[in-house]
Amino acid sequence: MKVLFVCTGNICRSPTAHGVLRDLVREAGLEYSVAVDSAGTHDFHVGESPDRRAQAHAARRGYDLSQLKARQVGPADFRQFDLILAMDRGHLLRLERDCPPEEHHKLRLFTDYVEGRTGDDVPDPYYGGSEGFERALDMIESGARGLLGEIQRRHR
Repeated sequence: MKVLFVCTGNICRSPTAHGVLRDLVREAGLEYSVAVDSAGTHDFHVGESPDRRAQAHAARRGYDLSQLKARQVGPADFRQFDLILAMDRGHLLRLERDCPPEEHHKLRLFTDYVEGRTGDDVPDPYYGGSEGFERALDMIESGARGLLGEIQRRHR
């Protein structure tokens, strides 16, 4: 199974989700069955590492994002990935617009996996302070655990 997380510039929310799910998948022993990646709807930060604040908050919880590099979603992603998760409704709309109709079934909102937050956006912490990164990370950890549970059910 191949999972792609998508946010605006691929430097805060989506690489954090990428790092969190990657570690959970590894801990569950599914690293050979599940591939994880992230991308942005825009090319603002292509080639850059995740935001230093996102990296610092993730590192405090044991997640290493330092090797990730921002990239933009491309046409091949819609064919290559089994599940494409938008971090907010704006990203989902953009993905729906760009995605070939036959691949639309792969598009979902990430918070569909966050208990009690279905349909919500993961708030963008970029312009806020420390509490924004912590709030986003809380939602991302919850959603990644929910997603991992679904993946494990599929692999039984």
